[in-house]
Amino acid sequence: MRMSRSSGKPRAYLPDSVTGNLSNAASLLWHAYKSLGSPSKDVNWAGFYVLDKSSQDPQLVLGPFQGKVACQTIKFGKGVCGAAATTQETQLVRDVDKFPGHIACDGDSKSEIVVPIVVTQGDAFKKLVAIIDIDCAELNGFDEVDKAHLEELAVLLAKSCDW
Repeated sequence: MRMSRSSGKPRAYLPDSVTGNLSNAASLLWHAYKSLGSPSKDVNWAGFYVLDKSSQDPQLVLGPFQGKVACQTIKFGKGVCGAAATTQETQLVRDVDKFPGHIACDGDSKSEIVVPIVVTQGDAFKKLVAIIDIDCAELNGFDEVDKAHLEELAVLLAKSCDW
């Protein structure tokens, strides 16, 4: 991917358009997974939740996505998304029914992967700004390969957006 001379950021993304970048990324994820073989083709939700900057209690709000209607807000520490937000670590859940406190926004979801998007502020402070959330209607819908590539995407989005 070529880099912009002025911003040093990838040209495929507009550096000041979080909504635009996340919308296009959600569409690309959705169609990429749908083009693969099973179980990936059974992805039933792909999108983002972003940090709610207006809330006193840390929570995520629904961002751009592809799939069925979704939960509007998720508190930190609640469900798979809330766990990823709190720990700032990827949550690879092969069976959502076995995840304590799983939030069933769509009862058809059987597995889920959630990847935090964090930006570095200062020397070491890392701040969560959003999460990538992908659900699958099959058990074991995601693996370590998905994890690695989605974590790369999270780094790219962290650097490409003007959070």
